[in-house]
Amino acid sequence: MLATAKFLIWKGQKKMVTLLKFKNMLYGQISIDPEIMSGAPVFAGTRVPIQTIFDYLEGGDDLEMFLADFPSVTKTAAISVLEMAKTSLTSEKVLHENFA
Repeated sequence: MLATAKFLIWKGQKKMVTLLKFKNMLYGQISIDPEIMSGAPVFAGTRVPIQTIFDYLEGGDDLEMFLADFPSVTKTAAISVLEMAKTSLTSEKVLHENFA
């Protein structure tokens, strides 16, 4: 988060106002930015929501079909996201913290 100070003159008085701007957050191949797709996690550098790859796989499509339909997503990025999900779901620490 980035804070920006601005001055506002109201009724002859100078007041300092702090405006908060949320900065883009990048997690490897995942980007979260409130100005892109309403803040939904997307593949970095694209407007393709991460949810889409899981929807494709859940619907029976393979990775190659997803990549063909979304050429802005690289195979490396897609595999990286799948690996992140795998790690999250197979880590005993994460499972214990979230489901115990």
